[in-house]
Amino acid sequence: MGLSTNFEDSTDRRLLKQVHDNVHGNIYLEPISLKFIDTEEFQRLRELKQLGLSNMVYPGAVHSRFEHSLGVYWLAGKAVDTIKTCQGLELGIERSDIKLVKLAGLLHDVGHGPFSHMFEKEFLPRVFNGFTWSHEDMSVKMVDHIVDEHNIDIDSDSLTKVKQMIIASSEHGSTENMKEKKFLYDIVANGRNGIDVDKFDYIVRDSRACGLGCNFHFERLMESMQVMGDEICYRAKDYLTIHKLFATRADLHRTVYTHAKVKAIELMVIDALLKANDSLDIASSIHQPAEFWKLDDTILKIIEISNTQELKEARDIIQRIRRRELYQKMGGVTLEEEDIVVSNVKIDLTRGRNNPLQSIKFFKDYESDEVFSIQDDRISHLLPAFYQDMIVRVYSKKPELVEAVSEAFENFQLKTYGKKAQVHSTPDSKKQRRR
Repeated sequence: MGLSTNFEDSTDRRLLKQVHDNVHGNIYLEPISLKFIDTEEFQRLRELKQLGLSNMVYPGAVHSRFEHSLGVYWLAGKAVDTIKTCQGLELGIERSDIKLVKLAGLLHDVGHGPFSHMFEKEFLPRVFNGFTWSHEDMSVKMVDHIVDEHNIDIDSDSLTKVKQMIIASSEHGSTENMKEKKFLYDIVANGRNGIDVDKFDYIVRDSRACGLGCNFHFERLMESMQVMGDEICYRAKDYLTIHKLFATRADLHRTVYTHAKVKAIELMVIDALLKANDSLDIASSIHQPAEFWKLDDTILKIIEISNTQELKEARDIIQRIRRRELYQKMGGVTLEEEDIVVSNVKIDLTRGRNNPLQSIKFFKDYESDEVFSIQDDRISHLLPAFYQDMIVRVYSKKPELVEAVSEAFENFQLKTYGKKAQVHSTPDSKKQRRR
């Protein structure tokens, strides 16, 4: 079964809507995409900050998942267009393929929870005792919900492909059973090697919003990629550009996404949401798309302005955030469980302890049919020998405990390592603040 007539014939420029994006310039939206965009479920993304609570440290980081989704939509189309221009006849790329990949890019985050990944990685496991839930799976459910709720004219085969492209990099997604054009499923969410237009957009967009420089230029990879063996491959000469992609992403995790103060605020928000959950049924919304779309970052304001006694503890925590009375970081040991909170942060290059570039296929030049991997030591001895960092932080919920916990941590280090091993010790001003 093919695409609907409206979907197939939507290339008429008179039917396109132009919007200007501050990263990619003019973006042109097709009618089928507008049918999804102009729904309350998709518009919800305007109320989800792309970087969650990072704007509390980086004030410019207020961009939303709405604009990120438009950016991924646009880059997904650019990527397939580039491949089609060079290899369209060879690979059998059709106009409908381009539209499906673009639609997957548009909808890949429609099931995202509030406060970036904190909601699914830290809040929900606390509520449901380790229960795992992913925004990719929720995006698939939300897509079905939007189609049904708004009677969008798209056939089931096309819809299935879009949903498979959305979850391609998740634990439930795989291209192994795809019989043809597997490379199309690597463009939005690449489970094979981690290079995808989702990263292309957020790395540049997040860096710009936070006022940070970005030396990674995705255009070079977009313009030179080639499909070989049903997989997107890259020129060997672009090895360092690809390494820069993963290194820049890791830098953003270290300096922005997991900044010590950002994590402190996240931990406080988690505590506030946990205390408000019984009254507001926050977590239960994940079970029904019809309820989930109503949940966004504004849940904090709902708690903050409430007058009910049931939400007082949650309100008090939010008030502490507003007054910058944050949990204080010590370094890595507990005293009383109810008085401290521990943050374990892993930062890697997308493949845990492994080098992600070992999963990438390279080719020498456009005349060559050979694909191969490249070892780091053939490129530079300055590339990292390790691919994952672990950062352990312990925060005191009570300012008056900072000094005691700090001293206990230092004693722990001396007994364990024979020296004080921490890089950043607790400042004296923090220890003495509430004596």
